[in-house]
Amino acid sequence: MPELCRFYGIIVRMFSGDHPPPHFHAVYQGEEVQVNLLTLEILRGGLPRRALALVLEWAALHRNELQGAWDATSRNIEPAKIKPLE
Repeated sequence: MPELCRFYGIIVRMFSGDHPPPHFHAVYQGEEVQVNLLTLEILRGGLPRRALALVLEWAALHRNELQGAWDATSRNIEPAKIKPLE
């Protein structure tokens, strides 16, 4: 699964050819969440409150890049890295 970004101990990834709706996976300290790209709704799982807030803040800033990554992985193309929160 390609890693899109890493910040504050959070790893954001996206599976090639993953199921709809468009989403990404974020992992932090052994916990995982799946987040819808379009609505930023939690599809499955969870993270500690602060980590989840950081993930959602990052995703809101990078929606276009996340959509491009989804399009790339849907075509089995390695997506571009996305800048982390700073």
